[in-house]
Amino acid sequence: MGSRAVVKALLAPLLLGFSLPAMAQGSDFLIIAHRGASGERPEHTLAAYDRAIDQGADYIEPDLVATKDGVLVARHENEISGTTDVADRPEFADRRTTRLIDGEEVTGWFTEDFTLAELRTLRARERLPQLRVANTAFDGLYQVPTLAEVIALVRAREAEMGRRIGLYPEIKHPAYFASIGHDLAAMLVEELHAAGYRHADDPVFIQSFEVTPLQRLDTMTDLPLVQLVSAQGGPADLPGMTYAEMLIGERLAEIATYADGLGVELRLLLDDEGASTGLVDAAHGAGLVVHGWTLRKENAFLPPALRSGETDLAARGCFEAYLFALEATGIGGVFTDDPGPADAFRADQGRHSVCQRGGD
Repeated sequence: MGSRAVVKALLAPLLLGFSLPAMAQGSDFLIIAHRGASGERPEHTLAAYDRAIDQGADYIEPDLVATKDGVLVARHENEISGTTDVADRPEFADRRTTRLIDGEEVTGWFTEDFTLAELRTLRARERLPQLRVANTAFDGLYQVPTLAEVIALVRAREAEMGRRIGLYPEIKHPAYFASIGHDLAAMLVEELHAAGYRHADDPVFIQSFEVTPLQRLDTMTDLPLVQLVSAQGGPADLPGMTYAEMLIGERLAEIATYADGLGVELRLLLDDEGASTGLVDAAHGAGLVVHGWTLRKENAFLPPALRSGETDLAARGCFEAYLFALEATGIGGVFTDDPGPADAFRADQGRHSVCQRGGD
């Protein structure tokens, strides 16, 4: 049986319209809004975070970089030509440059070359306009938010909604930023502690793809820490190490000496037949929680068997079936661009088929 056929067999109840067993409810399975509700609003804007909170996300995820004057702001990368209108701003044309970031040459405009005041004159844009055409209607409306503004939004919405809303910040390229005088780990801890986030049971996870900053953070804060890992490459601060090596045997126990969890790329959680790879069980055995990244509804990001067709990559595929298979591995939560449908499915409102079979 081919891998696509096996995946369909495993997920046949949902694909055929039968009810599925309930997945973990409430806080037992976390919905983490990846860059906000970025499937519906330009990512890392207050509007995207606010939308995610409205849709029931347990946590919102701001990726953090630094400005020239040392302010933490929310951008997926410090290079901002894909997520703002900076390339169309003649007053900043001379800021275009090439930098070596984590061993790769990157050309564009970088947050560390802008003061906060300058950065605030820019406006956010949809990063994936070909896949998310509807989101382009919001281009030009929103500023780049600071971490302080994200925290203020969370606190205001908590008061309004009567529930805790978590923060799941990622420090981006911390070794690179340290090389130019910005200690992202220290900056983040100072700001979180000042805002009252200090204890292990506060609704915060701090994450990084690098190792050394997490080891430092383990001595600086009691807030939970998450080691991010991907299917390829390795931590930029440890050039001789790969993520694959970090996930083998006793290496998981080494991660557990400084981190509380793993943030794992989805394709490391399910094999080609749609079954668990065993990584979640191994991580649990080492005392680590596991959250998976990143679940998105568009065909472009789904396994072929769960796509609604063969050609339109922007079309909505069987997002719910993928979520069900992922939850069955035992993960404690998932990062998603689409917290609304994820929360509806978690709440047992989406237990019947909304899916069409992909092509055979």
